Amino acid sequence: MSGQLTPAVQDYLKAIHALGGAEQTVTPQDIASRLRVRAPSVTGMLKRLAEAGWIHYEARRGAQLTEQGIAAARRVIRRHRLVELFLTQVLGLDWSEVDAEADALEHAISPRLEAALAKHLGEPLEDPHGHLIPSAQGDLRRRELLSLNEFEAGQNIVIREAQDDNPERLRRWQALGLTPGAAVRILSYQPLDDLFHLQVGDQVIHVGSEGLRGLRGEPAKHPDS
Repeated sequence: MSGQLTPAVQDYLKAIHALGGAEQTVTPQDIASRLRVRAPSVTGMLKRLAEAGWIHYEARRGAQLTEQGIAAARRVIRRHRLVELFLTQVLGLDWSEVDAEADALEHAISPRLEAALAKHLGEPLEDPHGHLIPSAQGDLRRRELLSLNEFEAGQNIVIREAQDDNPERLRRWQALGLTPGAAVRILSYQPLDDLFHLQVGDQVIHVGSEGLRGLRGEPAKHPDS
């Protein structure tokens, strides 16, 4: 018998999924860091999640989502990302503001409202930060993306995702044109200064590797490919 899907349970399942827990075991320390809680409280919660059938749990190793846990996590993720898109596209909020709002609203959305949001938004595939939205059936396509600071000089990149939990950083990226869908060429990298020189549109910008962390992309495809 599965346990009740309280907001706290949903937060844990979503965090474990975000850390890769659909495919691999996630450590309690990583979960604690993600949720900004103390490690001892995580251990107790993981035991309860395992008893309810949401995760497989091994002491000192960590947790991996069961099929039931994956489905529940993706329902929360879907609602969160639909809310983010609604807040930006319909209500006009800035993309730097919507993550915290969606965290609060995702627990209160009924399946009926979720379906209505998706229909109103045209059954979208991505949220404002470029993250894929799980389908109503819980399917979530995987993409092979790298952090922008892992690419090398001379490479052409398309930004696909922006980490959404730091409003100041999101506003900075938007001001620089470093948003999902943007084409970026790495002109050079100076390791001593840890400084990337990037061409974004018709401007050249200078950003350190820490300033690029959280932006993920893929090599741009050639026009004839």
